[in-house]
Amino acid sequence: MSIEETTAPTTRTGPSDRKEPAGKGGPGGRRTAGDERLSPVRELSRTMILSVLRDKGTIFFLLIFPILFLLLFGTLFKSDGTPHIKVAQIGEVQVLDSLTKDQREQLSKAATITKVSSESTALEKVRKGDYDALVEQDGGTVVLRYSAADAVKGASARATLNAILEQANLAATGKPATYTLKASQVEDRSVKPIQYLTPGLMGWAIASSAVFSTALTLVTLRRKKILQRMRLSPIRAWEVVAARIAMTMVMALTQTALFLLVATLPYFGLQLTGNWWLVVPMVMCGTLSLMSLGLLIGSVTKTEESAGGLAQLLVLPMSFLSGSFFSLDGAPDWVQVISYLMPLRYLVTGSEDVLSRGGGLVDVLPTMGGMLAFTAVVTALTLRFFKWNDT
Repeated sequence: MSIEETTAPTTRTGPSDRKEPAGKGGPGGRRTAGDERLSPVRELSRTMILSVLRDKGTIFFLLIFPILFLLLFGTLFKSDGTPHIKVAQIGEVQVLDSLTKDQREQLSKAATITKVSSESTALEKVRKGDYDALVEQDGGTVVLRYSAADAVKGASARATLNAILEQANLAATGKPATYTLKASQVEDRSVKPIQYLTPGLMGWAIASSAVFSTALTLVTLRRKKILQRMRLSPIRAWEVVAARIAMTMVMALTQTALFLLVATLPYFGLQLTGNWWLVVPMVMCGTLSLMSLGLLIGSVTKTEESAGGLAQLLVLPMSFLSGSFFSLDGAPDWVQVISYLMPLRYLVTGSEDVLSRGGGLVDVLPTMGGMLAFTAVVTALTLRFFKWNDT
């Protein structure tokens, strides 16, 4: 009888026979391959987020400091005092054309009257806020159409024109009233200060945290040889990148929530439109595009000082040229052309559209697609310069 026939069969315990603790992994307590690969990303993300939360200086500069800017600028520009209105005159308006020189000088203190030829163009500018009102004459009726964006300027336009009409009617002593005023509102599409301050300062805060922290982190990891050790460890490169993206996304969305919470307070009065939630994917796409710039800076610099200096040289001009601190409507053409090359402009204008100007998915999809395309191009360029170590 052979050995194989007399020896009792032995039981081998392989990986497939081991039992995982209950409540972990897939069905039957077994951990799946997807769980194994996601665990390093989850743990790295958690570690990075905790490291930020433990640093009080980082919390102040990334979360509290930008909110202080919103509180300051929102308070300063909340009220502009007595408004000076801009009125477009369509064709001949006898009551205005017959004003004397002294009357015109008096009127110029309260309003600027500009003669335009196209009613449709003037009406569009009223909608956008370039003009506060337009006026034209229809027989004995002076027609005034004003923007509903600013109730104070609308009331000022009506009061100013009413005063002029009363003087004209009083001049016709003993006669029936020659002129009457017909006033109506124009759809509100102009921008109040809080409407561009909120997305502008929010974009600046997200750009600062995404570009600076990404660039400095990459340089620090390379200089301390941590990148080189990671390359030799079981952790894959994409897991480190994914964890960093997750941490930056959490920070950006937290900044967004804080800005909206403050801006929508009754004191500031930001009115959110029905599609305001689109700001979330908008911020996510914008964060990716700005992070790609941070990765590029971190790839071409060797020290934290040079990375911080280059990031500052990029973020500060980009913030001014992208409309973060003031509207670019009155900026020179060359400034607006340059701003179209910057991802921050699209984050700011796209956020403004969905937060307070009624923009929908169709309006922001091209913007988000453009930011993702920018991310792909800059990331491809980063791979050209990326190094695991300084040698």
